[in-house]
Amino acid sequence: MVDEKAIEAAQKQYGELLRKQLERVERLKNEPDWTDYSKLDKLIIGVCGGDGIGPYICNDARKVLEFLLADKIAAGKVEVRNIDGLTIERRVEVMKAIPDDTMEELKKCHVILKGPTTTPKKGDPWPNIESANVAMRKELDLFANIRPVSVPELGINWRFFRENTEGSYAVGSNGINVTDDLAIDYCVATTQGTERILRAGFDYAKKSGANYVSVITKANIIKTTDGKFLNIAEKVAKDYPEVRWDDWFIDITTAKLLDPARRSAFRVFVLPNLYGDIITDEAAQIQGGVGTAGSANIGKRYAMFEAIHGSAPRMVDEGRAKYADPCSMIKAVAMMLEHIGEVEKARKLDMALDVCVQFEKRLVMTGRDTGATGEEFAKYVIETVQRPDLEKVWKDYVDAAAAKQQ
Repeated sequence: MVDEKAIEAAQKQYGELLRKQLERVERLKNEPDWTDYSKLDKLIIGVCGGDGIGPYICNDARKVLEFLLADKIAAGKVEVRNIDGLTIERRVEVMKAIPDDTMEELKKCHVILKGPTTTPKKGDPWPNIESANVAMRKELDLFANIRPVSVPELGINWRFFRENTEGSYAVGSNGINVTDDLAIDYCVATTQGTERILRAGFDYAKKSGANYVSVITKANIIKTTDGKFLNIAEKVAKDYPEVRWDDWFIDITTAKLLDPARRSAFRVFVLPNLYGDIITDEAAQIQGGVGTAGSANIGKRYAMFEAIHGSAPRMVDEGRAKYADPCSMIKAVAMMLEHIGEVEKARKLDMALDVCVQFEKRLVMTGRDTGATGEEFAKYVIETVQRPDLEKVWKDYVDAAAAKQQ
């Protein structure tokens, strides 16, 4: 017997979800212009430590950030401020993904450096509140999740543009338990949201000289939302005749990232939310693990930079937090510097990370007392950034790596 009352209740809940999404579409039609950081009297950078190892690696990365921006900080052009309240304890206390007072402080910043936060899952001791990341992306409209992956010795130089506010994550925990036997979640694709992430990827491919975009979907099966993503890609591509592009299905793409004969040809990827979340972890593993990968979350008004991995509470419980690898957060600092216009400082920091992590390896992070502490590694990076021969050292390593591939 079909439960008509359950259907009626689900229809009502679904109607509310549709109403909110259509209201969001109207907001997207009137979104603001991009923030011009060069015109600000003072750039405010908020730092949120988060949970678990977050405060440790965030503090290590902050030291690198403040070293590289010391001149601007001294001149009063940049302010770095702590933003408290993004811990799982505080979030559970108010039963919100982000406490209202914390969100208010975040909105006073222009860019944010954020440590990993805990998102409860079934079986955890915490209530099932929404991801702080998802909530921040929605509230600040951080629609583009950008993740670079670089392995010079393998010829890999990738940049992923993951749509951040739609797709299968759009309604978060607001799916519908129709009955005890039927649960339904939703995938959302809007014209406005899809077009802006595609334009972000094509713009980068054009301006960076990469000139190659791969659009990743499962449009052969998920025909409506993924089909829309691919259809809009075809239209956007016409505005970028100098950029070569193709489309791939997500399943074969995950395989081709492991294919030495194909992977070095990829450059820029643009893809919906869920696929981007999964495949960028795979790509990070090729680079050396999720601990090496930073992430940018970009909107027209705000931007947030973070690690792509979790809060690793076990490391804290075992007394190993000070040995947590800060590479991901330092990479996020490099992405922040690039975003705010400090392109040369970002370039040098990227080179220093390559030298420290992939080539020279004078200090090794193991996550235990068999390796360096995060504080020691941050000092190593700062010393390497200052080396007068940094560019030559980096180029020599890259050239040697390339010669090995031939």
